[in-house]
Formats: sequence, C-alpha cells, structure tokens
Amino acid sequence: MRDFHFPGRSPVFASNGMCATSHPLAAKTAIDILERGGNAMDAAIAGAILLGICEPQMTGIGGDCFVLYSETGSDEVIALNGSGRAPAALDAAALRARGDTAVPLYSADAVTIPTAMDAFCGLSERIGKLGLDTLLAPSIHYADEGVPVAPRVAFDWALETEKLKGSARNHYLKNGSALKTGDIFRAPGQAEVLRRVAKSGRDAFYTGEIAEDMIAALTAQGGAHTAEDFAAAASDQAVPVEASYKGIDVIEHPPNGQGATALLLLNILAQFDIAAMDPLGAQRVHIEAEASKLAYDARNRFLADPDHTTRLDHMLAPETAQRLAALIDPKKAMPAAAPLTEQVHKDTVYITVVDRDGMAVSMIYSIFHGFGSGIASDKFGILLQNRGAGFTLEEGHPNELKGGKRPMHTIIPGMIRENGKVIMPFGVMGGAYQPCGHARFVSNLQDFEMDMQSAIDAPRAFADGGVLKIERGYSEAVRQSLTDLGHQVAITDTAIGGAQSIRLRPDGVLEGASDPRKDGCALGY
Repeated sequence: MRDFHFPGRSPVFASNGMCATSHPLAAKTAIDILERGGNAMDAAIAGAILLGICEPQMTGIGGDCFVLYSETGSDEVIALNGSGRAPAALDAAALRARGDTAVPLYSADAVTIPTAMDAFCGLSERIGKLGLDTLLAPSIHYADEGVPVAPRVAFDWALETEKLKGSARNHYLKNGSALKTGDIFRAPGQAEVLRRVAKSGRDAFYTGEIAEDMIAALTAQGGAHTAEDFAAAASDQAVPVEASYKGIDVIEHPPNGQGATALLLLNILAQFDIAAMDPLGAQRVHIEAEASKLAYDARNRFLADPDHTTRLDHMLAPETAQRLAALIDPKKAMPAAAPLTEQVHKDTVYITVVDRDGMAVSMIYSIFHGFGSGIASDKFGILLQNRGAGFTLEEGHPNELKGGKRPMHTIIPGMIRENGKVIMPFGVMGGAYQPCGHARFVSNLQDFEMDMQSAIDAPRAFADGGVLKIERGYSEAVRQSLTDLGHQVAITDTAIGGAQSIRLRPDGVLEGASDPRKDGCALGY
C-alpha cells in the first residue's frame, strides 16, 4: 500500500466493469461501451482503435495486435494472433544481395501487411455484441473533431518526427513540426476509413481504394506489396503458452510474439530466492539483468513465425532454465550471453477490459517503433508499421525474412490464473522491454506482495544492448553497486515502458491499475 504522504495514485475499484489503458479518452470510451451493454471485447476494440488517434506515435490501424481473452463463465484463455505477414515477393536473399545486414528500419521492406483491422473485425463479429458501427463511432468522432495532445504523447512526438517522410509529414506534423501538449490532432482521412469499415467490414480496408492507397505509398518507397498481399491478410486463433511462478500461472501469447521469453525469464528467476532480496536493491537488479540477457539470447535464437518455431519446448523446459541460471554469477556481470549459452542451446499500446460478467480481455496493439516506418498513405493518412524489422537476414535462421512469413514480435499481452481461475489480465508496453516488464511485474506481486499499482509504479531497469538502462527511481548507491558488479549503467532518457492491469477479486470487486509513466488511467463504473 502506498504512503499517502507522497504523490502517487491508488488502485481503482469498481464492481460493474473496468478498463485500464494509456489514455483517458480511450478508457472512458471503453467504459461508455460497457455501460451501453457491450461486453469486454466490444469495449477493448473501441478503446484500442481510439488509442490510434490519441497516441498515433504508438499505434494505429496500419499496425498489428495480439489478444488474450477469456469468455464469460470460462477460465480458458484464448489467443488471437493479429500480426501481419511479409509481402509474398520479398526475400532476405534480395536484401543480402544489395548489401543489407538487417532489414532497414524505416523502409517499405520493413512494412508487413497490417492485420489488426482484420483481428478487430473478426473479434467484433464472433465475440462482441454491439457491432462495428457502434464500436468505431467514438474513433470516427475524435478523428474528425480532434484530440488534444497529451503530455507523454507530445514528449514522444518530438523525439520521432525525423523518420516521417512524404505524406506522413503532412498528416502527422503541424507546419513541419511536432505537435505540442494541448495541440489538436485531427485525422479526417482515418475517420473516412473507419466509416467505410463500419459500413462494409474488413474488406473495405483490405481491398479497393483504401488498400490501393496503402500499396501506392509503399510502391513509391520501393515496396513489393501487392493487392493480393492485402486481400490475404488474416488473423488466427492460437493456443497460449504458460508457466507457473510461486503459486500462480502466467499465460502468454505463443510465437511469433515473445511471450515465451517472459516465461523463460520467470523460470530462471525461480531458481533464485528473489523474495529474500531488497526489492529496490542492486542484487535483485543484477540477477534480473543477467537472467534477461540469457532469456533474450534464447528469444533471438528460436522465436519466429509459428510455422517456423521448432524449439519452443526446449525454451520452456524447466531444465533449460536451471542450466541457464547456473551461468549467472551473483557477483559479476556477464559481458555477453551468446557465447555462454552455446552449449545449452546447441540442439529464439496496451488495453485491458473486464466486464460485469467476468469476460477478461488483454489486448496489445502497435506500429512497432515510434511512428512505425514513417510511411503514410497519401489520401487517408494511414501510418504503416515497421514490424518487418523484426526479421533477421541470417540465412537459415527460423526468423529469416521470407515472403508470407510473420516476423518475431515484441508485443505481448499477459494473463494470470490462480487455482484455475483467471484473476488478472495485464500488459507492459515498451518494445523489447516487455518480457522483462512482465517478469518484473509478476515478481513484484508474488515475491514482494505489492498491490498492482505499487508493482507498476516501482522503478525499472533493463539490460539492453550491453547497457543496463536504469530509471531515476533507483538510488545513486544502487547504481554504483551495479557498476561495481561490471554493468555499464546508464540512466535512461525516457521512463521504461508502461503497464496496465485489472484484478478480478474473489468478492466480485474489480481492481484496476495504470502506469503513471503514461497519460492514462484505470476507470470503472
């Protein structure tokens, strides 16, 4: 429980429905949908699509999504993969031949076919109650009328404008500059797209004028995308992966998402007495950082398109975690994980809603890097993701770029079950940080018995690219101790990630928590 002498926020409690997400307008929209008789899936779809107008640097209809959900009266968790595939004509060999060693981040080659819209339309039809026209109406309104830019959105906007090119600069800049806090952002082209989808469904997006607009923008940048690629876009149901951690079951989306990385990280941490450590001390950060290096090394080796991921059982096996944990020196940072793990591996915007009937939805929706590829369609201003940068160009690798394949994704929704009951949808935004964020959140809950809001608020650190990035919430003494252990410590310029969660309490009350690192909130009714 937080100390009321200090600034902070309390968990939010309600009994009829709850939404937690990163922008207040999206949270309010989700609650409005629940109050109108919609279920949690309706509310999540309506809120998520609006996030693309409220936080266009983070997400939008030119992106992908992953969803975990449990239906009313069931504790079975279902996964929905709404991630896109590379255009059929694209191949790693062509990029290697021209001298590339990685997929260029802000190129048409990094744009996979955006598949979130297919997922939203399908989920609305199969699971929702109110219909697409009702769910899209709030986003159509705000795209036409405009949304005042929130402080964290403005902060991100200013950091990302250089990658916007061509029509994207017209749609996402104001007189050539980033929008500032309080400026009104309008997206009338997207409003028209959503009106057509509301009327005619997913085909309005993937065929005809809207698809042609996206294809033309990509072709102008050298893309290999075709009308057939867009028409073939399809989301798929999948079976989640899970692991136990100190009395609870953590459920993640399977590959091509990186949820298995979070589970491996938790399996490694389970080999240590984390609960005996200072939750804000150097020892815990060190063990977590070393475990993250090992888990992410496994991710980079094994995770790929689900049709090409063949070592998932090895990655999640208890003995794999035990052998990796044995590589961790409690008193010294490892310079690099890959050489140490060769023997072990020799054989890879978030919104959550719960409704009054107990349906729980954990949904994450993204364009990858800030403003994605920086490419937007001319007429409608659809900003296109750069998820194809998640492929490798290494020949023979499971995640090698090939036409029709899905790349390894960073975005992962999470769920927690206890004693067989779904008790908590949760998610942590933040690109590559997400598996580490999931593990840190779960450890805060189970090892240190923090309430959800405190577990989210607690300072974060992330071993990334040879640097231990650390938030200012850690003391100078902790930073020095980590340096003494051999870490290259750097205070990160931006806060690490953003999290949201909802707890379904045994008494029927819902408890929501939302990350102060973002502009959003938890709301209930």
